[in-house]
Amino acid sequence: MAHPKRKISKTRRNKRRTHYKAQVPNVTNCPNCKSPILWHHVCDNCGQYRGQQAVEKNIDF
Repeated sequence: MAHPKRKISKTRRNKRRTHYKAQVPNVTNCPNCKSPILWHHVCDNCGQYRGQQAVEKNIDF
């Protein structure tokens, strides 16, 4: 097995890892019930997706 000839410093290691970071999810409001939803997902509250009923839900206002 290959072994490194020299120790990689913490600075050099961390420079390589700068692009590994968490991203904020894209959240928007449902056009029907105005509850926050993730993009490209069916609304958990009313069950609509892109203006059409995708899942049968009871709307409680």
